[in-house]
Amino acid sequence: MSIAIEFNNISKQYRLGLVSTKTLSHDLNRWWQMNVLRKEDPYLKIGETNDRSSKGNSDYVWALKNIDFKVEQGDVVGIIGKNGAGKSTLLKLLSKVTAPTTGTIRARGRIASLLEVGTGFHSEMTGRENIFMNGAILGMTKREISSKLDEIVDFSGCERYLDTPVKRYSSGMTVRLGFAIAAHLDPEILVVDEVLAVGDAEFQKKAIGKMQDVSRGEGRTVLFVSHNMTSVKNLCNNGVLLENGGLKYIGRIEDTINCYLNEVVATSRQTTWMPNDAPCQDGIRLLSARITNTEETLYAGDAIHLEFDIECEQSYLAEYNITFLVRDEMSNFLFEGSTARSNRCEPKTGKGIYHATATIPANLMNEGVYEIWRIFFVKDRVTLMACFEHTLSFELKRKQVGMFGYQGEKMGLIRPQIDWEMTYNDKIIVKDL
Repeated sequence: MSIAIEFNNISKQYRLGLVSTKTLSHDLNRWWQMNVLRKEDPYLKIGETNDRSSKGNSDYVWALKNIDFKVEQGDVVGIIGKNGAGKSTLLKLLSKVTAPTTGTIRARGRIASLLEVGTGFHSEMTGRENIFMNGAILGMTKREISSKLDEIVDFSGCERYLDTPVKRYSSGMTVRLGFAIAAHLDPEILVVDEVLAVGDAEFQKKAIGKMQDVSRGEGRTVLFVSHNMTSVKNLCNNGVLLENGGLKYIGRIEDTINCYLNEVVATSRQTTWMPNDAPCQDGIRLLSARITNTEETLYAGDAIHLEFDIECEQSYLAEYNITFLVRDEMSNFLFEGSTARSNRCEPKTGKGIYHATATIPANLMNEGVYEIWRIFFVKDRVTLMACFEHTLSFELKRKQVGMFGYQGEKMGLIRPQIDWEMTYNDKIIVKDL
């Protein structure tokens, strides 16, 4: 099979806080070294890894460093990694939104990109005019675009607003129209960032189905960035894992996802901040979050014990509720746990540090990788005061049971213990109450 995209030693360097060097001495030095002395750019020798969790000592950072891989025609590649890993930067380089600092990218065929909400749209032009403009950019004639117009409008569901300037579109409508244009104007390469998360569930399902049709039925190449591991696994056959701007792993999508999840789980059963560094919103500071189970290995069916230390810079009122959300390794939201279900809180207490504990009951969660995805502080059950993301994650493994117990995998996202009673000739033969 022929190669559709080649990334050859791609690197992208930024100077933090600035669009360019913005200093005459830097610009003169770069010009002198490169144009007079015929040497390489001196600023390529400096810079640090793109690790956003540490302050660093250099003003220069490598958003991408030495990225080198190929994508075959008709392949569907999922690009995954933590926030700041370089996923969006890689797609912007491919889409020629920005240029690489070093290296070359070779792409065979027309590229249609959906990178950010509104990218490629002129806000003063109508939806119809933007469709023709995007088609012209891809090199299509007016007749070719007109033949696709009804299909694009029908897929986007924006027919009523087709002759309205897109500046009056909601973010969801903009994404719908943008994806419909990108997918239906016959590109050889379709590049989609995680903007699909803006759309509703119905549109996300349509979009995934369309990308499957484009790749499998029409033999086009798709690069897809998402934090939703279920969508990535269902759509893609190969994966690329980026970490701190570098290429961590490339291979089958299942192996790539497992590599990513194993990295996430390894260090996140406890998260603690120093008081001055703790995330703080509206006077609420999360000092620590941890899983307090003493066992090194957690098994499916175990109760999970959680502890949180919270500092309030103002009086803590009963109307404030703490809520945490749990999702699985494929980003499926499972359930929430909230103090809103308890009415035993004192009406008002002073400012200071509060210690909260919670227990996810036993015999609820199946084997797999889970994340305490978000922790909310809500006032009067309506007003969001603070939200802290990606605080904890853990893995539940399959427990080996006795000789007569069930040894196989239990299906489903959860595994509640169901109480049974069975009788035969009025005699109880099974009883789990």
